[in-house]
Amino acid sequence: MATVFLPMPIRRRIGGDPSLQVEGTTLRHIINNLEERFPGIREELIDPELDDRVIRNISAIIDGEAADMGLRTTVAENAEVHFLPAIAGGAPRPLTLYKRNEER
Repeated sequence: MATVFLPMPIRRRIGGDPSLQVEGTTLRHIINNLEERFPGIREELIDPELDDRVIRNISAIIDGEAADMGLRTTVAENAEVHFLPAIAGGAPRPLTLYKRNEER
């Protein structure tokens, strides 16, 4: 079984645990099996308009690699599947770096 890690906002659906064991050979199977155990969790992971994709603000990482085939991505028996929240932000203008003791 794969070890699935969920972001903090979704953990409330699974009792607050950071991870759990889930069977499945593809990312779609993993999410469907999560839905069987925790009804409603699917809608927090899959885009309702694009049933073949994880929602925009979540990335699926399997054994350290992005799930580049969407929900068809293969999941090995002992894989680690991480659903990571997107991180927004950045500098509004080009970042200027200064050397130590240089005037700004």
